[in-house]
Amino acid sequence: MTTFGYFLSSEEHTPQELVRQAKAAERAGFEALWISDHFHPWIDEQGQSSFVWSVIGAISQATSLPITTAVTCPLVRIHPVIVAQAAATCAMLTGGRFRLGVGTGEALNEHIVDSRWPPAEERLEMLEEAVGLMRDLWTGELVTRRGTHYRVDTARIYSLPEEPPPIYMSGFGKKSVELAGRIADGYISTGPSAEMVELFHKSGGAGKPVQGGLKVCYAADAASARRTVHRLWPTQGIQGEASQLLPLPRHFEQLAQGVSEEQAVGSSPCGPDPEAHVQAIRQYVEAGFDEVYVNQIGPEQDAFFDFYAREVLPRLR
Repeated sequence: MTTFGYFLSSEEHTPQELVRQAKAAERAGFEALWISDHFHPWIDEQGQSSFVWSVIGAISQATSLPITTAVTCPLVRIHPVIVAQAAATCAMLTGGRFRLGVGTGEALNEHIVDSRWPPAEERLEMLEEAVGLMRDLWTGELVTRRGTHYRVDTARIYSLPEEPPPIYMSGFGKKSVELAGRIADGYISTGPSAEMVELFHKSGGAGKPVQGGLKVCYAADAASARRTVHRLWPTQGIQGEASQLLPLPRHFEQLAQGVSEEQAVGSSPCGPDPEAHVQAIRQYVEAGFDEVYVNQIGPEQDAFFDFYAREVLPRLR
């Protein structure tokens, strides 16, 4: 049976609001949580970007829902040794309900400590090494490494959960999905691609869970919802590799000037028609996703949770 979860947007909301939304999501009947991990928002209009590990700690004490980072980049901004310690602590605080979602990241967040942004092929190498290193640290043994990308000197994590947290990997292209199948405990995507799910399963991910996420905008008026999407997430209409390569929110704002409302909205259901929301989510279910996470764009969070509790989640189930 498919799990339906809520996707917390660290770029749009304060840490206190994220904790409040997590509690509201549980009351509304959502069964799990995603949370984004950013240093910068995509554009200044979004306005936030809190430290995800502090927020997860607070959420762990406020709800009983499983939490997955969607996604953390353990490559440049934060060394994988520190991510391993943070993930272990979160797994303890949640009683084993934490999943570490990882990916190769964006210059937007990572360039702040190193202006050199490695090419995609190198970042995949770095991620594979980082995943192996984190798993070594979760054994509780003393770890020293002289790897291709990371050096570690006699590091040991003392606070460990009974079982190490599963690692789920985000992937959009063939190489990244194949790597996810080989090294990860699950796969993450933000598009309902049955082809990528099949590739993950064929590449070593058979029997492993697959998570997907999408953005929606509930409002009493569909036109108003579409305007909200265009204001807050015009980046949905930006194509190609820009999302991985541009270093500052203002660069995304410059590109977004050429994004129409229709392009920004894309496939995101907008407005009060429950069937539009259900059909968008069912695309993921039909593509083979085990878990689907929904993010409400904009400030009408309480109205969204009420709408989904009454009109959408019952239809999906």
